[in-house]
Amino acid sequence: MKVHHLNCGSMMKIEPTYDGPPPLHAVCHCLLVETDTQGLVLVESGLGSDDVRRPQETLDPEWTELAAPELDFAETALSQIERLGYAASDVRHIALTHLDVDHSGGLPDFPDARVHVMAAELAAALDEGPSRRYRPAHWAHGPRWETYEERAGEEWAGFAGVRQLAGLGDELLLVPLGGHSAGHAAVAVRDRGRWLVHAGDAYFYHREMAQESPHSHPVMDLVQLDAQVDSELRIANQARLREVAARTDEFTVLNAHDPWDFLRLSGSGD
Repeated sequence: MKVHHLNCGSMMKIEPTYDGPPPLHAVCHCLLVETDTQGLVLVESGLGSDDVRRPQETLDPEWTELAAPELDFAETALSQIERLGYAASDVRHIALTHLDVDHSGGLPDFPDARVHVMAAELAAALDEGPSRRYRPAHWAHGPRWETYEERAGEEWAGFAGVRQLAGLGDELLLVPLGGHSAGHAAVAVRDRGRWLVHAGDAYFYHREMAQESPHSHPVMDLVQLDAQVDSELRIANQARLREVAARTDEFTVLNAHDPWDFLRLSGSGD
């Protein structure tokens, strides 16, 4: 199994809270997993081709103004996957941490993929309709949903209700990680003997995972606080993630938008 780190949507540029690293564009950090038997698995889908071609139809104007996405076709998951020599049909599964606009935009580019998501998240997205958060255009093609109940599953790394992704064995897990949205989850990928834990929007800045004096990013925290649906649960899950992140011999924890996380793990620049 091989894992690629993809930025599927550069957004506003932000500065670190300490000296040294340069300012970077916030990213939509996705994972592309080459499995041995089940084709490609995309973890998160970022912003998609339709968002680039006709953002006025698929994206909320207020979100677009605030996030300032670059809307570069070369950054879409589809474009990057094709540059690796694959076709859209090779993506057989997509695992989403949640259905926010900048996580689900690539879904229409892979209409045949099974889309794995928490049942509560899908219900919230379908119930709310068009909003700054949820964009029905991203699932108007009728995805092949594979949903998971929060209370089903087993304990894993201190988290309850963890499930294997259907049809993908024990190397890809969906980890309920509520607080940010109604059915937010992490996706864990077994990579060369370690777990790569994509925590989505459970936190936004790498220093929130610091073992001593953790702190958030002043700009990204505005997004985090505005979007949360359960502050107490979000903070509790961050604390659990911090414990997991400390076990560096077993786990690598990352989030969806921190550009320094992406730079560290992908080895690419801004």
